[in-house]
Amino acid sequence: MTSPSELAPWKALQQECKKSQSTTMLDQFAEDPDRFKRYSLKAAGLFLDYSKNRINESIMEQLFALADASHIDQWRTRMFTGEKINLTEQRAVLHTALRNRSNRPVIVDGVDVMPAIHHVLEKMRSFVDSVHSGKWLGFNGKKITDVVNIGIGGSDLGPYMVTEALVDYAHPGINIHFVSNIDAADLTATLKALSPETTLFVVASKTFTTQETMTNARSARQWLIDNTGSSDSVAKHFVAVSTNSAAVAQFGINPTNMFQFW
Repeated sequence: MTSPSELAPWKALQQECKKSQSTTMLDQFAEDPDRFKRYSLKAAGLFLDYSKNRINESIMEQLFALADASHIDQWRTRMFTGEKINLTEQRAVLHTALRNRSNRPVIVDGVDVMPAIHHVLEKMRSFVDSVHSGKWLGFNGKKITDVVNIGIGGSDLGPYMVTEALVDYAHPGINIHFVSNIDAADLTATLKALSPETTLFVVASKTFTTQETMTNARSARQWLIDNTGSSDSVAKHFVAVSTNSAAVAQFGINPTNMFQFW
């Protein structure tokens, strides 16, 4: 596969880049009063303003030429259909399948991965609805008022970003907290303001062996047991995002309340 840097449009873009270094954003807006209108768009409920980047008509032409020369449209189709386009690992790139809300099959090694994904998504929806409605109750029969996500890296930053982005749509009766720091002060400060009877923990670890995550999870588990007086409370106050059902069960979480990811 030819490297993009070896293609003619790439080299043309390098020349355009050198030219653009001598102009400022103020200069470009002064030269083109319609710049904002020209380089912004709305689609699918989103608004994109890319007018404040170092681009012009010539650069845009070369960017499109580079996309064509790199066969972006073909790679996109191959990705959406489940082909193994991750050439270093010989794997399919399936984040698109997680967002596929249609009935379009995604076939990987002869198997449609969508039924399994839809199953987990519906399981998540049902669980969230039960927490929101008060159907899911804590060990002492009280509604959940606080949810603590325990994870690290993508199991922390991703959910945290989504929570912040969708704050205007949050359930008014439930507060969300995130613990990722291995320093016990992070978890201690979070738990200090919470009631064990109304707190739900989400432990996010694919293998359920991630050292930082499991250290915090075990500390939270002990806090719950110390305050409720029973290890049976764990099943009502902990759920898992994982693939290791055996380790999840050993922790005290009902595997039914494990949400798989890939």
